[in-house]
Amino acid sequence: MACDPDPASASAMSPSPPTTAPLVQAPVRLRAWVRGNEIALVGLAAVTGCVGGLVVVAMSGASQFLREILYRLPAGQRLSSLSDLPTEGLMGAPFLAPALGGAILGLLLLISTRGRGKAKRAVVDPIEANALHGGRMSLRGSLDVAAQNVVSNGCGASVGLEAGYTQVAAGIASRLGIAFEMRRSDLRTLVGCGSAAAIAAAFGSPLTGAFYAFELIIGTYTIATLAPVVVAALCGSLVARALAPQPALVDVGALALAENTSLNTALGAGDTLPCLVLGLVCAGLAVLLMRGVTLVEQGFRASRLPAPLRPVLGGLCVGGLALATTPQVLSAGHGALHITLAPEAAAGLGALAGLIVAKAAASAMSIGSGFRGGLFFASLFLGALVGRLFAGLAPLVWPGFEGFGLAPVGYAVIGMSAFAVAIVGGPLTMTFLALEMTGSFPVTGLVLASVIASSLAVRKTFGYSFATWRFHLRGESIRSAHDVGWMRSLTVGRMMRKDIRPVPLDTPMATFLRAHPLGSPSRVVVVDEHDRYAGIVLVPEAHARAAENGGATPHLADVVRYPGSFLLADMTVKQAAEAFDEAESEELAVLSDRQSRRVIGLLTESHTLKRYSEELDRQRRAMLGEAA
Repeated sequence: MACDPDPASASAMSPSPPTTAPLVQAPVRLRAWVRGNEIALVGLAAVTGCVGGLVVVAMSGASQFLREILYRLPAGQRLSSLSDLPTEGLMGAPFLAPALGGAILGLLLLISTRGRGKAKRAVVDPIEANALHGGRMSLRGSLDVAAQNVVSNGCGASVGLEAGYTQVAAGIASRLGIAFEMRRSDLRTLVGCGSAAAIAAAFGSPLTGAFYAFELIIGTYTIATLAPVVVAALCGSLVARALAPQPALVDVGALALAENTSLNTALGAGDTLPCLVLGLVCAGLAVLLMRGVTLVEQGFRASRLPAPLRPVLGGLCVGGLALATTPQVLSAGHGALHITLAPEAAAGLGALAGLIVAKAAASAMSIGSGFRGGLFFASLFLGALVGRLFAGLAPLVWPGFEGFGLAPVGYAVIGMSAFAVAIVGGPLTMTFLALEMTGSFPVTGLVLASVIASSLAVRKTFGYSFATWRFHLRGESIRSAHDVGWMRSLTVGRMMRKDIRPVPLDTPMATFLRAHPLGSPSRVVVVDEHDRYAGIVLVPEAHARAAENGGATPHLADVVRYPGSFLLADMTVKQAAEAFDEAESEELAVLSDRQSRRVIGLLTESHTLKRYSEELDRQRRAMLGEAA
């Protein structure tokens, strides 16, 4: 999910567009009212927000229930806050709980894969849905992901629930929009509303949820999307706060973020410098983590172990790591983050470094072995640890470092945001998360500087967030949720002319010239004796060559051009434009496939650019909220 996607969406096979058949279709008049009224979109966003809040409460409650059963935890006790694994959990061996969860997950994967049929289509996540499919998602697939995410997190695997939250909330929003037959742009906005509500409910932070949707799910901020997204985020946050026994917000507002009691006097412009350095450090470590996850995943695939059994092995590794080090490496890390951000936390530098390595290894093994979830909260926890370690190490190598105003907790907050933006993306999202957590504008300014440095470093050196990196591994070219699906649906097959009559290559030149005098269509497709594409004849050039030869009529093959340049029906408008540039031709033949080379149409460059321009203008108007 540039977001924090579910890792399974990075399967080798690209997912097919999800089904669009609505479970329940709204009445015709109601559909027409919703499609033509902006207030109706805001109303649906509010409903989506409430549903998103309910989803977060239900999933977090179910996951906590599993942890309390497997590890015999007191009610409300966070697994990662334990100093040692309990001895009475799971037959006296609670470190086996992740392996048990892996076995259950393997069964769920078998069931869900069988349900999707032989094609084994991967589930489309909100980013990919908005980028390629106009916001259309599979509700059943989203519910499968949510159930598997709950099992993964509940058994102690080092994955967060945020991927599941956004997946199922966006899936429900997509299904709601499909039931009302919403326009493409409105459906994409509603998917963003579902994700905004989920993140806002998870962290109790409406601004964070809203900008998560703008930056990562919708891909842009516009006036047209402002009201529905903010309303959804507010509704999701309010519902979660009303229903959850404990707020999900990690509240550090009361903690000492500066070396003295007054932030305004303690912090100055000079404090930006260590924050920039910390941002760069977090960027480098985050890239290592993302590559580490990939290496572990490749290792599990190379083992030839069946996919349903990989989580069992991964669970054994994670459980053994927790037994050998600390339970703080288990689950998402909410309890451990509270410990890390506590002012009285007195872990040594070696212990902090060891915990960073252990948590990163646990996350890589969990995701690489097939557990469902993402790195959103793990990146927050790792960033806080890196910030604490930075605050402890910097005075040893940086003369005068004690003169800066931030306390170790302040560096933990900044590291948390900088590491998370490198993994998840969304600089403003992570900045607002810090603001809503701390309530401190001076610290938020430093966070903004750090996340910009981290984001810029990752983009220039690595080029991907965790979500888009996994798309890249699958062979997908999308880098964000910007809507490029319309470009892929605008294919050569939809734009080409089909009313063409190819001419045999062995046609006498005199016959060809009589049938195609000057003033007739200037380009004619020719085929060989097997009806295979042979090239294009330019009619004026054929007449000129015949006149130049002074009675010695040339053969038609002598004036054939572009024999190796052609288009295929499934090419996108972008690929077609590149083919025209490469061939330096204003018109190309369209073939059924490269093997048979059967001519099925003709396409001009001018018509291609015109259709491309029309679609761009339509997308621009939709983005600005103008009438289509």
